[in-house]
Amino acid sequence: METKEKYQVHASDVRAKKQANGIALLPIAVFLVLYLGCGIYYEYIRPIEGGMGFYVMSVVVAFMMALIVAFVQNRSVNFEEKIHICAQGIGDDNITIMLFIFLLAGAFSGIAAEAGGASSTANLLLSILPGNFVVPGLFVIAALISMAMGTSVGTISVIVPIAASVAANGNLSTVVCVASVVGGAMFGDNLSFISDTTIAATKTQGVQMKDKFRTNFKIALPAALITIVVLSVYSVTHESSTVGSFDYNLLQAAPYFIVMVLAIIGINVFLVLGVGIVLFLLAGAITGSITFYSAFTSMGNGTTGMFETMIVTILVASIGALIRENGGFEAILAFVRGHFKTRRGGMMGIGLITMLMDMATANNTVAIVMAGPIAKQISDEYKIEPAKTASLLDSCSCIMQGIIPYGAQILIASGLSGVGSITLLPFLIYPYLLLVCLVVSIVTDKGK
Repeated sequence: METKEKYQVHASDVRAKKQANGIALLPIAVFLVLYLGCGIYYEYIRPIEGGMGFYVMSVVVAFMMALIVAFVQNRSVNFEEKIHICAQGIGDDNITIMLFIFLLAGAFSGIAAEAGGASSTANLLLSILPGNFVVPGLFVIAALISMAMGTSVGTISVIVPIAASVAANGNLSTVVCVASVVGGAMFGDNLSFISDTTIAATKTQGVQMKDKFRTNFKIALPAALITIVVLSVYSVTHESSTVGSFDYNLLQAAPYFIVMVLAIIGINVFLVLGVGIVLFLLAGAITGSITFYSAFTSMGNGTTGMFETMIVTILVASIGALIRENGGFEAILAFVRGHFKTRRGGMMGIGLITMLMDMATANNTVAIVMAGPIAKQISDEYKIEPAKTASLLDSCSCIMQGIIPYGAQILIASGLSGVGSITLLPFLIYPYLLLVCLVVSIVTDKGK
């Protein structure tokens, strides 16, 4: 008890005297050198056949090294006090809620895939599309599936093989079809209530998901509509032959639409995910697509798939707490204050930091978790609404993640379709338009 009281007094003194300290950002630099350096080396300098260079160095290991560096710094604070600082960072209410939602979202994703929900939904939508609307239709389908599944990577894994088949059967450009799927997946991921990016963006800013959705929708919808128009023009000028027939089960697809409606009307995300899991259990049992064994195995696999994201969240919360205590956040704020003087400038600063984090980590969720606490301080100082900040975090990370050729989304799309990742870049219409709409929203912002 005496030690804790002593620490609280000491911590109070440190906070009172805290000054900008650029050296406190060294853990981030160590992470970037390890993760980004190894990624570039094994992806472009000495590529590994059949492997993805940016996944040679585990993001968890890289963050562990960065945490060690953070612990070594600032010898005026002893080891026990640093542990307490980390515990406070990890024990934040929003971090705890985020971890619980990650677990539930993993179980939902697992049972939905096992029940055949994603493929049935995609095939259902393809079956009702008119022949000359196939390419923009792939964008819309990917958007809806991604919004329902809460994962752009999962959506791309399901839809890209279908898109490649549609392109071959319909005498369409495989590159354009695959790029349309990637764009739609990023749109849906950006707006999904159960996406890990949405969860991270809202919880780091302490804002309701429905408020972030409304703000985000005003930016993302114009970009999506323009994308659909552009792809429609392409479809009209490139007539397709028959694209084939697709089998689907309406009962397997229905839970996704119910989950989307519940999320959009503002039902608590825990309840939405719980209802979704029960509905897919029932749909799978009725249609015979799952058994008792496969249902719980799939939920376990889905939950396991979220472990890395959860561990990264814990590590980043710890590193962020130590960096903040050592004056690192204050150094970033000093940089922002020096280069961005207005509210609009503050929003530009948040966007820039998020994009740089995503470029460095090649993971939009990790980028948001890293940039979130810094963005929170910037938004507090520049009087930016939490919903606006959460929207900036999610949108900027999705923009960058949707165009970097070494990100999981484009690498998986490339691998499944046989199209080079660099070849896809000029045709990724939606992320570029989202960037334009985001800049316009900042420039025309009327907040004071």
